[in-house]
Amino acid sequence: MQGALGARRERAEALTYTHPRPPWGEPVPVLEGLWWLRLRLPLRLDHVNVWLIEEEDGGLSAIDTGFDDAPTRSAWQRVLEQVFAHRRLVRVLATHYHPDHIGLAGWLCRRYGAELWASRAEWLMARMLALDTSEEFDRAYEHYDRRAGLPEELVQRRRAAGNLWRRRAGAPPGAHRRLRHGDHLQLGRFRFRVIIGEGHAPEMVTLVDEEAGVLIAADQVLPRISPVVSVPPSMPEADVLADFLGSLERYRPLDEGILVLPSHGRPFRGLHRRLDQLAAHHEERLARALAACSEPRTVYEVMPALFDFTIDESQLGFALGETYAHLNHLTARGELAWELADDGALRFRRL
Repeated sequence: MQGALGARRERAEALTYTHPRPPWGEPVPVLEGLWWLRLRLPLRLDHVNVWLIEEEDGGLSAIDTGFDDAPTRSAWQRVLEQVFAHRRLVRVLATHYHPDHIGLAGWLCRRYGAELWASRAEWLMARMLALDTSEEFDRAYEHYDRRAGLPEELVQRRRAAGNLWRRRAGAPPGAHRRLRHGDHLQLGRFRFRVIIGEGHAPEMVTLVDEEAGVLIAADQVLPRISPVVSVPPSMPEADVLADFLGSLERYRPLDEGILVLPSHGRPFRGLHRRLDQLAAHHEERLARALAACSEPRTVYEVMPALFDFTIDESQLGFALGETYAHLNHLTARGELAWELADDGALRFRRL
């Protein structure tokens, strides 16, 4: 979901930050007709940025939503019914399916009569996670944990915890306007082009207006933390890191000085430098994972080598998913091989 494990921070001194942090729940202008709203998250990563765009017909577009919880609903009610009472919410654009981005979309669309815009994969993922209460859903997660080599008590605790997505998000609307890579959208005075980012989410929507000099980067390009690139239980052998690194190249043609509006952290300039830092971060983690597999190792055994802090149970899912991602990528590159042991766990070894 959110941009990273909440504690891993990287050197980003080369970036230029353009705006101070606004007060919680207070929209502040970033560009003419575009506002920054910072909402709280009850996590170590304590906020998500959403963006509000004034439409020429008196409407208002919201990009992302925050969690579906009482404080976030109250914040939105104040913003929409007091600060922007002269405008009507006409659309909610959800960049991707994680709860801090689409969690309140259903409530906002119902309450204010707005339309949901999203890519097809992100809408489908959110609908599935909201509605799937099947035994097969739980089994997939249990299978994933056992293949990772988790101790059985952890497997059982994580299964008992159930679907965490549904605790933080409501079901999105039953219909949406589909957004595709390369689409052009007129939002207020901005003529955005859709660039689809992959790896952190399957089909994440980011928006660029090169003439206005702005990129709404969602979780694809964050200034001080690296987005979680995590293998999901529904695709345990997927090479999502290849998807992420490949889609970063879609941003290379943009100007280095473009204003980047991330979903976590402050607006910044220095896009190419940040792309280089993100790619280097993952190459360094790949080297760590490869070194850890000099002898056959499970995902759970390799995981501590990838992180410079102790992983607590609240972060375990993200850390496992990222470790799977690096091991799967090394396997796809022909540098590792894996075997399924009698205990049901995969063990990766260096070739």
